[in-house]
This record gives sequence, C-alpha cells and structure tokens, in this order.
Amino acid sequence: MSAEQEVVVSVDRARCVGTGLCAATAPADLELGPDGRARPRRPRSDAVDEVTDAAELCPMEAIAVHRAATGERVAPLW
Repeated sequence: MSAEQEVVVSVDRARCVGTGLCAATAPADLELGPDGRARPRRPRSDAVDEVTDAAELCPMEAIAVHRAATGERVAPLW
C-alpha cells in the first residue's frame, strides 16, 4: 500500500468504555491499555479495512480514522 493510502487512527479515550470490539477487529492497530480503554498501537496504518471496521463497530464512536496524507475522515461516516 502506498503512503498516500495510509491512515491515522485516533481514540477519544474519554468516550471509550473498553468493550474490546476494536482490539478484536484490528489487533495490529488497536489495543486496550492498562486502564481498559482503547489506544492506537502505531501512529499510522495500512490496514484500512480493519481499522475502518473497528471504528464503525465502536458503540461509543470513540475511534476516528483519517487519511494520513489529506486528513480526510474515513470512518466513522456520519
């Protein structure tokens, strides 16, 4: 995947309730920290489908995915 297709995943840890759906869906990119809340594992990802699914599955809408090159929001789409 080219650098133009990389995404940045961010987590609003104040909104996260730690269901773990994101970490199960995109384990290479998201994990639950010691406090039980989600956090990104790396600054950028090329696993667009996985992190997009994780953001869409988050019941608290605490995860956002943006294109690294442009800042365009990829997920969740609302």
